[in-house]
Amino acid sequence: MGRRFIRFVPAAFAVVCAPAFAVEIDGRIDADEWTGAQHIVDFRKVQPLTGEPGSLPTEAWVLATPDGLAVAFRNVQPPEVTRSRQKVQRDFEEQVDRVNVFIDFDGDGRTGYAFTVSASGGIADEIITNQNDFNSDWDGQWRHAVAEDDDGWSVELLIPWHTAPMRDGVDGQRTLKVFLARVIGSTGERMAWPVASFERPRFLSDFAPITVPEYSQSLLAVTPYVSGLYDNVRKGRDFNAGVDVFWKPSSRFQLAATVHPDFGQVESDDLVVNFSAIETFISDKRPFFTENQGIFELTTPSDFSQQLYTRRVGSTGDIQAAVKFNGSLGRANYGVFAAEEDGPTGRAYQALRLVRDFESQNLGAMLTRVDDPFRAREATVLGVDHNWRPTERWNVRTRLLGSRIEQAGDTEQDVGATLWADYEMDDGWRQQWIAMHFGDALEINDFGYLSRNSTNYLHWEVRKRFTDLPETARNASIDWRWRVSTNHNDRGDKLGDQFRMSRQSQLRNGGTGEAQLELDSAGVNDLLLRGNGLVKLPENFSATYEYERPREGNWAPEYGVEVFSGGLAGNDEIGYAGWLGGTYFVSDAFRLNAELVAIRRPDWLIWQGPVEPGLVGAFDGRETRLSAGMDWTVDARQELRVKLQAIGIGARATGAWRFDPAGNAIAGTDAIDDFNVRNLGFQVRYRYELAPLSYLYVVYARGGFARQSGSDGVDDALYDSLSLRDDEQLMVKLSYRFEL
Repeated sequence: MGRRFIRFVPAAFAVVCAPAFAVEIDGRIDADEWTGAQHIVDFRKVQPLTGEPGSLPTEAWVLATPDGLAVAFRNVQPPEVTRSRQKVQRDFEEQVDRVNVFIDFDGDGRTGYAFTVSASGGIADEIITNQNDFNSDWDGQWRHAVAEDDDGWSVELLIPWHTAPMRDGVDGQRTLKVFLARVIGSTGERMAWPVASFERPRFLSDFAPITVPEYSQSLLAVTPYVSGLYDNVRKGRDFNAGVDVFWKPSSRFQLAATVHPDFGQVESDDLVVNFSAIETFISDKRPFFTENQGIFELTTPSDFSQQLYTRRVGSTGDIQAAVKFNGSLGRANYGVFAAEEDGPTGRAYQALRLVRDFESQNLGAMLTRVDDPFRAREATVLGVDHNWRPTERWNVRTRLLGSRIEQAGDTEQDVGATLWADYEMDDGWRQQWIAMHFGDALEINDFGYLSRNSTNYLHWEVRKRFTDLPETARNASIDWRWRVSTNHNDRGDKLGDQFRMSRQSQLRNGGTGEAQLELDSAGVNDLLLRGNGLVKLPENFSATYEYERPREGNWAPEYGVEVFSGGLAGNDEIGYAGWLGGTYFVSDAFRLNAELVAIRRPDWLIWQGPVEPGLVGAFDGRETRLSAGMDWTVDARQELRVKLQAIGIGARATGAWRFDPAGNAIAGTDAIDDFNVRNLGFQVRYRYELAPLSYLYVVYARGGFARQSGSDGVDDALYDSLSLRDDEQLMVKLSYRFEL
């Protein structure tokens, strides 16, 4: 879709009339309450991205009040268009009827806040960084209400001014940027104002500016907690207490602090069995670390890479205390973060962040430091990020990183740099270029996350979006992508070249389908032996197809299949993976879900450990994963969740390999044992919302991990995983937020 539709958006809308009285957030749009609001009716299709008028009439109102930014939607939806009424839990991802309010409070394209309300009253909130990266770990405090009638449904929201720090206005006015959207659950159509899309490389920068009166709110919130845990395996008890403090004296400054935080097991991470040399990335759901964390975002195109990875904090000891504050000075934003771990292995973490906004670009820098007395190690990293939008078609992002590690009297330094540029062309065509260099000794993982250093990577990608499909077609839009890339380590070894082709389609039934083909050249793996040499690998490939459909009747299915090659056998041995799952809705408030995954890796290479650093075992590996659960939204305040994950792996040894200095494989005579792995995670969680951001949790959790030699099949391993009981705990946690 061309940029010609952007002309419907004026340079800025002014909302200068203060309301005579506060808006009552009840879902019923009273004309008198919304006097002086900006009235928006030009909602156009952005998914599929055609820019055509939306298929159903939609209106919105935006009004600045002393209590916050108020937004209302009127959504016409006749009986012949299916209306979804299923209950959803916070931060839902289900395809249901919903509205979105996205706000960039500073209007600089760096950080946005997303607020979503479903037709059944469910909510989700997210932080947006890097133009179109969404993180749902953050939970904000805001008000909403939904009302329904025969002709459609209405929503009212109130987003307080203390939600985010923001710069001062000018002459009593503040310019925000907003994006308003409505999604029809039965078709997946998204209509929005203005015409912007998170499927484009630029999203935040395309929001519409709105000028409103400059209001400010102060807030002091204190959230103490108490928790008790009983360990049924070790027959032990543990009691904890602590407090979180949030203080916002003005719009320019916010402070968050925590003393003796206890995060407990109220959230369960997905199970992962990882035999590779690359660390698994795990998102952080702990409230203190998600509150106003956007200022500290400094990422690169490498998967999940970030200079400040909050999961590091608390990984080597209990957190004694932590504090962070952020604010603005003129057109500059700043943030400070500090945390202390307790115990003999505890570390100290500090971060300083500065960002300056200009007309079509912004520049930032972040300095992080970790003091690790247990290892006599100090790690310092300096990052610089620059975002440049020279025209409406171009988006260019640059990152520079430098690390300095001092340990036991030795000092090691190195640098990294990334550049990625996106170019929006006409008729749905786009191009992307990415270049990355990470030095061999670059080390940011004391506080950050980088999947690997020693990288020199280039790729060029061309994309084409088709939206002018006939009404009778199964697909509403199709997005094709073609990519070529090359990757070498910092010592000149070729890791591999790749050609990737993918096709993503949005179906008219609201579902999505995605197919992808990857062809990889021969290259070397320099991580498998953990720094003890190279492994030469032949050409390989993978082909994947996935399909997911929203609820229709009582069912919402999903399935996928993948075929691939790899290992030393290359294309001579073909593996596969298949998964089938779905959700069954007993009612709008009660649903059951299950998924079964089966994987076969016929030439699975696994390093045999530091005792034999040059030895790799080859296995015919089979893996089965079972996920099942239940979600019951009892009422607006109560929810019950049951979550089961079990993994069974059976691996039959097929050979032993060692490698010469060039990486050529040499058959070994070493004895390699068959093995099996069992892993279990089970949780029952009840949550009661006492007040906004105040909760009572009752959680039962059980799990375990076992690896042993033997030739038990994958089915036996999966079945036996259900009997694991390394941990069995009951936890009760109560937290209450007092606003002073």
